[in-house]
Amino acid sequence: MAHVNGPTGPGERLTAMLHRDPGESAHPLRADAALAAGAGLLGAAIAYADTAMRPDALGWALLAGAALALVARRRRPMAVLAVVVACIAPYQLLDNAHMGPMPIAMTAMYTVAVTGTVRRAATVGACVVGVAVTGMSFNGVHRAFDVFRTSGWLVAALVFGVALRNSRAYVAEQRAIAARETERKLTEERLRIARDLHDLLAHSITLIGVRTSVAAHVLTATPDRLDRAAVAAALDSIADTCREARAELRTTLTVLRADEHGPLPDLTGLPELARTAKAELTVATGGAHVPPAVGAAAYRIVQESLTNAVRHAGPDATTRVRVEAVDAVLEVTVTDDGRGGAAGGSGFGIVGMGERARSVGGTLEAGPRPEGGFEVTAHLPLLPRLDDHPLEVTA
Repeated sequence: MAHVNGPTGPGERLTAMLHRDPGESAHPLRADAALAAGAGLLGAAIAYADTAMRPDALGWALLAGAALALVARRRRPMAVLAVVVACIAPYQLLDNAHMGPMPIAMTAMYTVAVTGTVRRAATVGACVVGVAVTGMSFNGVHRAFDVFRTSGWLVAALVFGVALRNSRAYVAEQRAIAARETERKLTEERLRIARDLHDLLAHSITLIGVRTSVAAHVLTATPDRLDRAAVAAALDSIADTCREARAELRTTLTVLRADEHGPLPDLTGLPELARTAKAELTVATGGAHVPPAVGAAAYRIVQESLTNAVRHAGPDATTRVRVEAVDAVLEVTVTDDGRGGAAGGSGFGIVGMGERARSVGGTLEAGPRPEGGFEVTAHLPLLPRLDDHPLEVTA
């Protein structure tokens, strides 16, 4: 069973809590009630410590009312702030301990800032500070300076709320980007699987069909003089093709299960591929190093091109394959002199070849030749490197 590791340390838990959307809390009412109780108790402790301006019974009631309003802060932040201001304004006018309501007021201001826009936070902050300055100025000019001093705490709560809101928005955006990137990679992986299965099955099924037709022709053409050896050879070749397809399919599935690029066919498999399709092959890589991804792309492009040629070029057509390295580019050319009908297929094969070429930063062109037949040309970039044993093959 898989386990997802969550935040372990206090710092990580605090960071996760700050970046979590308030609406995602499992028990929002319980959390807000606990916060209201904490802010109320802290404010009461501050007010009680001020022996010169300790609140009277009405002051304590107003302080308790402001703290109680915080229970609904998540659902109605602006209404809660209005109630808090309505309770704190007479509390301050009655000349109670001025710093007592500060935790409650800061919590309400922070909630407005973290749940709304910057414009709303700035407007609310200006109004609340203005109301506080105006109200306290009735108690004497020296009280206004106290309000200016405590207003800094309110502004700090607003700034913190706005900053945290922006941080949460940034985290949410990054998560959305990561989700889109994951979806893009999954889509690319599905396309890659489709290409691999198409290349594998289309090539193998085409060869099986051709060889089955040969066997059927031998059986029906001269039934009196049955060439048992030819029939046996055709059936053996069909069995060999089935075994090869099964082995390659197993390899492909192993790579997919491992979620990594495992062993894929490269240029060394081209001679056997060309021999099976009865094509003329020339491979000349010189001293260039062919990366595995480029080699696999070239192999698949040649394989698909030969499959199309077998299907559409006609039985008497000649197919030529040339793979050579020219100026740090691997050029793959597959031509036939048949009917040129490869372009008339479903198109998925040519689309897949184009995707394979683009996957390694290359290009591909495919279409009928002016002199007849069909041609596929791919240019796949590679890095040149001297090699003690360059590959030179002519078949």
